[in-house]
Amino acid sequence: MNSQLEYTRPRLILLVALRVAIGWHFMYEGIAKIFQANWSAYAYLMDSEGILSDFFHNIASNPEVLNIIDLINMYGLVLIGFLMITGLFSRYAKIAAMLLLLFYYLAHPPLITAEYLFPGEGSYLWVNKNLIEMLAVAVLFVFPTGHIIGVDRLIQKYTKDERRKKQ
Repeated sequence: MNSQLEYTRPRLILLVALRVAIGWHFMYEGIAKIFQANWSAYAYLMDSEGILSDFFHNIASNPEVLNIIDLINMYGLVLIGFLMITGLFSRYAKIAAMLLLLFYYLAHPPLITAEYLFPGEGSYLWVNKNLIEMLAVAVLFVFPTGHIIGVDRLIQKYTKDERRKKQ
């Protein structure tokens, strides 16, 4: 099997469009939280069910830790989104996106026995939008596009040029 990824034009366009769309979703969610007065993950974390619910409840019940988590959540969403949209440090952005989505999934797993205070967007069993988006980011991770269309391409070109100058 050829170790080089073959990108046809339609594949590349769709992968970049998916990367930008997910990046936009992350960035917009972060900006919306930043501009929402007194936004906090407290209610979301306290409403957690599943095997890690005690962990999430402990975070919510500690004001100092909760403040840090709120800042990481708001500004992390914006940063991840910006990096994915621009294709800058895109591999790191995708890893961070998958971790954040995993935490969202684990905080509110779609289980039959779970009864959440906040109404969901539908009826889910095992698979919800967080899991689907996490899998989409995983696809983007294994089919990287930042080095083709993105700032990562400029960085890669610059570092290659610098290496050539030193030789």
